[in-house]
Amino acid sequence: MKDNISEKDLSILNKKKALKYFLSKENPSISRALRYLNYESRLTELQEELIKLQKWVKKNDEKIVIIFEGRDAAGKGGAIRRAMEHLNPREFKVVALPKPTDEEIGQWYFQRYINLLPMKGTMVLFDRSWYNRAIVEPVNGFCTKEQYEIFMNQVNDFERMITESGVRLIKFYFSISKSEQEKRFQDIISSPIKKWKFSAVDQKALELWDDYTHYKKEMFTRTNTEVAPWKVIKANRKTKARIETIEYILNNIPYDDKDLEVIKHVHLED
Repeated sequence: MKDNISEKDLSILNKKKALKYFLSKENPSISRALRYLNYESRLTELQEELIKLQKWVKKNDEKIVIIFEGRDAAGKGGAIRRAMEHLNPREFKVVALPKPTDEEIGQWYFQRYINLLPMKGTMVLFDRSWYNRAIVEPVNGFCTKEQYEIFMNQVNDFERMITESGVRLIKFYFSISKSEQEKRFQDIISSPIKKWKFSAVDQKALELWDDYTHYKKEMFTRTNTEVAPWKVIKANRKTKARIETIEYILNNIPYDDKDLEVIKHVHLED
């Protein structure tokens, strides 16, 4: 970063959030502080637009489904939290399903997801979704080849049916590098408040990296449709990924009083 600090930068650094940042970090720097504060400012702008979006959803009896897929530790949960943290919790739901029960195993695969689709005027965000059967299950041997093929043959029709029935569907895939995933796993394992997140599936993720890549490519090839396209978020930088995710949601839902100047893409400095 240049030695000279602009008046705009000085104004940013003169705020309470800047002081909090410098006091909370072990090795703070002006460049990192500015990067973080610009991110926080941008996030606040977009969250204000999300409040408008939620009011529009409620007023117009809209039904929104947003799917978050990606490798383990790709940042899906963090993006969901930042998007939803200032919204009315009575009007949205975050779904992160455990493994199916014996009863659910005997049902049509999509049945338990149908029961979780939004009522009118609400939003549902899936932290992993029915696409478990496209990648996680076949990679880890949790489904048969026949079950996998049945799913892949049905999923586009399923999504067409729910969208034709009034659901607005957005599908995100968070993409990270192998080295970044390894780094995040180490951070999780070493954290006393995060290590609970590290599962048996996570333990095998790096070893099975190429298998995940194969099934990911198959998923994109077979399920990236005009009705329900995938949006790939490059997520090695969490802050950038979170901003791009919210921008995409705001750009793709036609809510009232949309401020196009606010939601247009703003490049965050690396």
